[in-house]
Amino acid sequence: MTAPIRRFTSENTHDLDDAALLSAYAFPEDRPWLRMNFVASLDGASTLDGASGGLGDAADQRLLGLLRRPADAVLVAAGTVRHEGYGAMILEDEAVAWRRERGLPDQPVFALVTRSLDLDPGSPLFAEAPVRPLVFTTEDAPHDRRDALAAVADVVTAGRRDVEPARVVEAMHQRGLHKIHGEGGPSLFGDFVAADAVDELCLTLSPTLTAGESGRIAHHERAVATTMRLASVLHSGDELFLRYQRRDERG
Repeated sequence: MTAPIRRFTSENTHDLDDAALLSAYAFPEDRPWLRMNFVASLDGASTLDGASGGLGDAADQRLLGLLRRPADAVLVAAGTVRHEGYGAMILEDEAVAWRRERGLPDQPVFALVTRSLDLDPGSPLFAEAPVRPLVFTTEDAPHDRRDALAAVADVVTAGRRDVEPARVVEAMHQRGLHKIHGEGGPSLFGDFVAADAVDELCLTLSPTLTAGESGRIAHHERAVATTMRLASVLHSGDELFLRYQRRDERG
């Protein structure tokens, strides 16, 4: 039987407000969940001029803020934090009020992944953090850096030479952090895909062709196929917001 191909049409043409978007992207309530959020160009680039921010626009940034809002934790690799210029993870007042109404802590936990612990403990990332961050690292990480960061963050060993996704997820669940929103980068995403740990991908498809040498949104030394299903498609002008979830169920 020939696979059907259909036109994409929308029955609802009105603009979606924040409440509608939060409902559309709600975490499942009956299980732990880890989703990743990325932006990519039409030709598969994950960055423009070295940063993913060059591919997104105001709509993409709006959705990113809403995706963070219900999360227990925001998970990011240290390299992405440096390249994208992250500061402390602080939600706006409106988001804080929304979380309070639902019995959530004011702010999600900022969780960072780094083998080298190449992070400045005096940076705003830690000094201005409203919640003590989590830092996942390895047994082989430099002990002097571990001691310095331990003064401003909870440093957790999650592997010997590499940070193991399963141990990261387990440690977060033990701390009551069950709804995890990840923002990259590609190596972190690839590691979690290879470990079969990703439940959802929220992908902004930028209406841009870039060429260049930018990598994909995920890379790993081995290929692993995780079958996903299309959960929703939204758009802002020519920009698409795709949401994919795992097709199979895992306990």
